Amino acid sequence: MGFLAAINHVLNFLAPALWLALLLPVFARFVMGERAVARTLSWQIALHFVVGCGVLLAGLVLFGRDGKMLIYLALVLVLASTQCLLARR
Repeated sequence: MGFLAAINHVLNFLAPALWLALLLPVFARFVMGERAVARTLSWQIALHFVVGCGVLLAGLVLFGRDGKMLIYLALVLVLASTQCLLARR
């Protein structure tokens, strides 16, 4: 596997965590109102991305492959829980 192919695989592996990290805090501000502003938007995005990458990596280690729906379900549940914890003061 060449360098560009390896970069492509890594980017595609991290894409669900990136998109969820970008969209979750933005939509939470609309849904939860002022309660969602516990930290700055960029801080929330960075935290969600790091936590999401950890969930994806743990799923890869646990199941031995990527792309299982259980991993994506865990990603959504963990990031939603993280957003709820951030909304608490």
